[in-house]
Amino acid sequence: MSDGTVKLENEAAQSTNALGPLIGVAREDFVSAVALLLRETASDPSRAFRHAKTVSEDMVKILTGKSELAPDPKDKRFKDPAWQFNPFFRAGAQYYLAVQKGMRSWLEDLELDELERNRANFIANIILDGIAPTNTLVGNPMAQKQIINSGGLSLIKGLQNAYNDVVHNKGMVSQVDKRPFKLGENIATSKGNVVLRTEMMELVHYAPTTDDVYAIPQLTIPPQINKMYINDLSPDKSIIKWQVDNALQTFVISWRNPSKDQGHWNMSDYISSCEEALAVVAEITGSEKVNVSAGCSGGQTASVLASKLAATGNDILGTLTLMVCVLHPKQTDIEAGSLVSENGMAIARQRAAKAGIIKADDLARGFAWLRPNDLIWNYVINNYLLGMDPPAFDVLFWNADATNLSASLMGDFMTLYESLAFTKQGEVEMANHMVDLSKVKSDMFILGGVTDHITPWKATYRSTNLFGSKNVTYVLSQSGHMQAILNPPGNPKAKYFVQKKKGKLPPTADEWLQGTEEVKGSWWPYWMEWIQARSGDKLPAPETVGSDAYPAMESAPGLYVIEEV
Repeated sequence: MSDGTVKLENEAAQSTNALGPLIGVAREDFVSAVALLLRETASDPSRAFRHAKTVSEDMVKILTGKSELAPDPKDKRFKDPAWQFNPFFRAGAQYYLAVQKGMRSWLEDLELDELERNRANFIANIILDGIAPTNTLVGNPMAQKQIINSGGLSLIKGLQNAYNDVVHNKGMVSQVDKRPFKLGENIATSKGNVVLRTEMMELVHYAPTTDDVYAIPQLTIPPQINKMYINDLSPDKSIIKWQVDNALQTFVISWRNPSKDQGHWNMSDYISSCEEALAVVAEITGSEKVNVSAGCSGGQTASVLASKLAATGNDILGTLTLMVCVLHPKQTDIEAGSLVSENGMAIARQRAAKAGIIKADDLARGFAWLRPNDLIWNYVINNYLLGMDPPAFDVLFWNADATNLSASLMGDFMTLYESLAFTKQGEVEMANHMVDLSKVKSDMFILGGVTDHITPWKATYRSTNLFGSKNVTYVLSQSGHMQAILNPPGNPKAKYFVQKKKGKLPPTADEWLQGTEEVKGSWWPYWMEWIQARSGDKLPAPETVGSDAYPAMESAPGLYVIEEV
């Protein structure tokens, strides 16, 4: 595998689809952000002229060969030696850098508040990324070399790739070669069976691989816009395999991909399904407690569940593990969040309600344009200009296998975001109760990712202050978003950070970071030791999955992950 392919995989894996405030971004929010730039241009023409003059001066220096503008050595777009030694390409890069420098200097000179500045920077970066010379055949030396080296075949292959995307991928550039993957054969291969199927979900019980198992079982609640087999990719990075190999009785919910007729499914329905799953897991295992883990938007769902269980006096919840999940969002956590407006969210709600669902490909398209350099232009260069296939990478295969989002559930997620429901105590109604995490007393394990730009780690740390638990552990994994979770033992680059001294966590992420130690290796063994200590005694492993009341049905990963809508 080439270095370029590895980098493409790594960059894309940091940008997997996720729910959050971004589902509330309407196209009108983009328009208003552009209008902000136009307004500032018109408000002070002399300022705009002054910066334009500076750009013109840079252009003259480029024409006369006196410019010292050079790409950032870390900018992979300009790594080819031609950008440095070929006069034509060097000048092309310098023209682009002059425009980039001028726009950023102009933005710094604008009198904007923090939110407006984030909006301006976000839109400016999208524009600057789009006009990079590397995105064109004439401006990309690697693409031109590829044409010569391949005898023109790369150009033909690039045109074929573009045609296939128009016809088969709804005009979006493909991020993954799906052909090598087949569920149940080389991906999602852990043994188990569906033991419960409802209209909304399947519950999968995975077969033990040890002679003894811990008495308290583990239930995973996945996000609603991604399929559950992220927990069981290749055997070497399967969370499910890691759990069963370490004697945990492992259950995972598999959400059904909603069609337009199921657009009424809301948070209350999903929480009821979670409660049913907990009861079935308890019946099968004979345990009065069930430990729960969840990531991203699944973590928000699990937090509503925990709140409702506490409110109704149901003490079935054992521990709660939340991974890369933000419960106390701030609009300035990520630059794209600055686009969200009250009016935009109202429009997004109306459009979703009319359509019944937000389609998976529309979610993916919108998400891609929020990070176009990583999720669009990288692939335009790779697939079209270089005429190469996108990488065959299991995480990207899973990410491309996204699901629809019901309009009602989208509205509930937006309500959680708008109202900051998790930060309140009994003020916001959700899933037929008043949300109050201070009543949740379960031991907590919370995970963040160092380079996570979707759920920034300092935002995930705020969750440590929301629950009523007296025992909260926070771990910071290196890498970003899904890669922070999928960080198994054996990864030579793996490391994580934990608090040196046991005890109560400090109130802020910065204070916590000052008191941490870096640990080489995967955080999985650390979590396993933590969860095993809270999973009761060991018992002889059951000979079969399920029970008399809930017998084994289809093999894992079940039917809902392959059902087409």
